[in-house]
Amino acid sequence: MKPFGGVVLFLDRSDINTDEIIPAKYLTEHSKEALKPYLLEDLKLPGFDPLQDTAGIGAIVSRANFGCGSSREHAPWALEVKGIHIVIAESFARIFRQNMYNCGMIAATLPATSLDVLFREFAGTKTILSVNIAASTLHFKAGNKEQTLPFMLKDFERSLVEAGGWVAYAVARY
Repeated sequence: MKPFGGVVLFLDRSDINTDEIIPAKYLTEHSKEALKPYLLEDLKLPGFDPLQDTAGIGAIVSRANFGCGSSREHAPWALEVKGIHIVIAESFARIFRQNMYNCGMIAATLPATSLDVLFREFAGTKTILSVNIAASTLHFKAGNKEQTLPFMLKDFERSLVEAGGWVAYAVARY
């Protein structure tokens, strides 16, 4: 199973699409590792520097419809090679979400009201996320501020996460 949690990157925008996660010009790369320097290269947010702001990150918190746009496995792969194994948002594009679980990663949904609290209380501070997969909880901590929130993880999604992805899951069972 992959490690989940770590330093959180807050991306306060809805509709972050797969072309912004990993630009199409890099889809010809032959390894996941080759995608690493280009993660979020085309994401335009005030003050955001993709190379500096993604260094050492273990989780992303965003808004609604994360991973929309073209259906490509490269978007979760680019996150994975950077060590980002969990993305938290109000909603995800269906194919992106499934590709996350197929890679043994987590696409956790939270209500907009919970995300509002997280952005208000934690964005702009060094926030550490701890994920309890067994209890399906997310624990955010920055200084003396803490917040624990439940998230839904279906049994099959949990199985994919625990196995390390669809291929490992299939190899172990078939």
